[in-house]
Amino acid sequence: MGSIIDPFSSVDFSDLPPPASFTARDGIKLADRSYAPAASAPGEGSVVLIHGSSATSSSMHPMAKAFSAAGFTTYALDVRGHGGSGRKGQIAYIGQLEDDLTDFMHAVSPPLPVTLAGFSSGGGFAVRLAGSSRQDLFQSYLLLAPFLSHDAPTLRPDSGGWTSVGLPRIIALAVLNGFGVRTFNSLPVLRFGLSENVKAILTPEYSYSLAMNFCPHRDYLGDLRSIHRPFRVLIGAQDEVYYPDRFTDVLKQAGKDTPVTVIPGVDHIHVILSPTAFEQSIEALKTLRSQR
Repeated sequence: MGSIIDPFSSVDFSDLPPPASFTARDGIKLADRSYAPAASAPGEGSVVLIHGSSATSSSMHPMAKAFSAAGFTTYALDVRGHGGSGRKGQIAYIGQLEDDLTDFMHAVSPPLPVTLAGFSSGGGFAVRLAGSSRQDLFQSYLLLAPFLSHDAPTLRPDSGGWTSVGLPRIIALAVLNGFGVRTFNSLPVLRFGLSENVKAILTPEYSYSLAMNFCPHRDYLGDLRSIHRPFRVLIGAQDEVYYPDRFTDVLKQAGKDTPVTVIPGVDHIHVILSPTAFEQSIEALKTLRSQR
């Protein structure tokens, strides 16, 4: 899907920080990148960035630089199953991503207050965490064009062409998991619209475990309803993966009156690449700080 992949060809990665790592509870080292706040900007706490589906921490580089320039200590993670964190497309069990994020927070202790900011599938994972018993790991949440569910009214058919979903396999594995059978959870159920030249860098497909973990719970409205920390939603007006005008109604269904910021002239991927989107995101972060 060119509209998601092609814009990165013009991104300057010459100042990309080298990856660091932390050790998760299973002994595996997982990759992250850190960005110190600009010396000229006051300390604003920190932001932990979660990339979108198939991607790596480097995809969040332009946004991380903008946040650090605004005074936020910023971290970008390679979620397990992506980039330098474990085997591509695979995790050991559903719930491992929450464990990994908990381990990161304990290992690094980012400066308070801390906002978890997730983009697309990473935004869906942020919803999952924000609606769980671990939501107090973070003081606030920034949801950037968040994925909610394959049957949510916010999602365009086939995510606008970005994903191919093996629905019969997902249903079969869900039934098996209901009986406690998880032997086949490593089978692929999602494939992404990648060109051949980027498959060596990005993650071309997800196992059932990863697909089920890197998103909200099945009851995504329940996740939204259970969020008690401040959060904001931002999405581009030209988003080709989601319907921007439907997020407000979904939030209302969950009993939330949180405003949705629709950014004019911005499509899906430029939510994390456009200076206009950066300005809106930084403003949202400052608003979240005032709501603590």
